[in-house]
Amino acid sequence: MGMRGPTGGPLRAARVAALAATLCLMWVGAASAQEAGGDDRLRVFFDCQTFGCDFDLTRREIPWVDWVRIREDADVHLLVSMTEAGAGFAYEIAFIGRGELEGRDRTLRFTSSSTDTDDERRRGLIRRFRLGLVPYLTDRAVAERLDVTYEAPGDGVGPAAAAPDPADDPWDLWVFTARLGGRLSGQSRTNSQNVNGFFTASRTSEDWKINIGTNASYTEDEFEFESGDKLKSVSRSLGADLLVVRSVGPRWGVGGRASLTSSTFSNFDSRLSVQPAVEFNVFPYSESSRRSLTFQYRVGLTQVVYDEETIFFKTEETLYEQSLTASLGLRQPWGGASLSLTGSHFLDDIDKNRVTVFGNLNLRVSRGLSIGFFGTASRVRDQINLPRRGASDDEVLLRRRLLETDFTYSLSVNLSYTFG
Repeated sequence: MGMRGPTGGPLRAARVAALAATLCLMWVGAASAQEAGGDDRLRVFFDCQTFGCDFDLTRREIPWVDWVRIREDADVHLLVSMTEAGAGFAYEIAFIGRGELEGRDRTLRFTSSSTDTDDERRRGLIRRFRLGLVPYLTDRAVAERLDVTYEAPGDGVGPAAAAPDPADDPWDLWVFTARLGGRLSGQSRTNSQNVNGFFTASRTSEDWKINIGTNASYTEDEFEFESGDKLKSVSRSLGADLLVVRSVGPRWGVGGRASLTSSTFSNFDSRLSVQPAVEFNVFPYSESSRRSLTFQYRVGLTQVVYDEETIFFKTEETLYEQSLTASLGLRQPWGGASLSLTGSHFLDDIDKNRVTVFGNLNLRVSRGLSIGFFGTASRVRDQINLPRRGASDDEVLLRRRLLETDFTYSLSVNLSYTFG
C-alpha cells in the first residue's frame, strides 16, 4: 500500500494532463472549424443608392451570405444603378469581385414596369441578386445547402411573369403621373394657403424619348401688424414643358425642348421658348447608368410678355439665344459624381450671358467613412426681366420678387460614418 501512493500520483497527473490536452485540442479544433465556417461565407457589400432597393428585405431573403457594412471587408461589391427605360425603370446590377475574387465581375439587368408595386419591384431585384451571387458560391461549403427552383411562365408569379411585352402594351409605352396638393396654416395674426399640382406624361423606347410636364402653384400669405395694418402677398406660377429626343446612333441624339412659363416671381406674364438641340455622348448610351460624358448644344427663340415694364423699358420682346452644356456622370465602386458646365447668351448681345457650374460628389474616403459635396454657382449677366420699379421691402423679406445680382451660389458638405 505504501508504494501505491507514489506511483498513483504520477499516473493520475498523467491522466489529468492527457484529458486537458484532449479538451484543448477539441476546443482548438472546434474554434478552427467555426472560423473556417465563418470565412467560408461570402461577404457582400450592398451598394444601392437608387429607387427600388430594400436592404433589410434583401438580407432577410438572402441569409446565405454575410452582408458587411464596409466595402473593404467584402468579397463582392454589389453595385446597383438605374435609368428610365420604356414604361418603367432599367436596373443594372454589377457584381464586382474583390480580394481573391478580383477580376470575377459580372453584370445582370432587370426591367421593372412603372405600374409595378414597390414590393414587386424590390422582389424582382432580389431575384437577380440571388442569380448573380450563386456563381461565387459553387466552390464553398454553403453550396451544399442551396438548391434551384423554377416557376413556369404560366404560374404568373412575380413581376417578371406579370410584366407585359412592350409590343402588347395597350398604352404604347406611355406613362402618366398626376398630383394635386394643398396646404393651409395660420395663427391669430397670420395665415397661409397654397394649392399646387402637376401632370407628366413620358414615353421612352429604343429610338425615342418624349417627356411632357405641366405644373401650377398658387400661394397666398396674410399678415397683421401691431399697428393694425395688414399685408397680403400672392405668388403664382404656371409651367409646361415638352422634350423630344431621337436617337440617331449609339452616341448621338437630336431633338428639342419647348416650354411655356408664367411666374410673378420672375416677372413673366408669359414666356414661350422653343429650342432644337443636338447631343453627343462620348460613351455609348447603353453605359449611361454607370458613366456618361455628354455635350449638348441648343439654339432657339423665346417670346416674352412681362408682368411689369423691365429695366430696359420693355413690356414684351422676342429673344434669340444659344447654349452649350458639358455633363459628366459617374457611378463607380468608390462612389458617385456628376459635373456640368453650361454657358448661354443672347445672339444679338453676347454681353448678356450666363455661366453655370453644378457639381455633386459622394466619395468613400476610408473604412466606413464617406464625404459628400454639392455645389452650384452662376455668373449672371442676363437679368433682362427685372422690373423697373424694383422690389419693395415686403417682397424682399418674403422672397417674392427676383432681385438684381451678379452671381448666385449654393454649397453644402456632409460626412457619414458607418460602423457595427
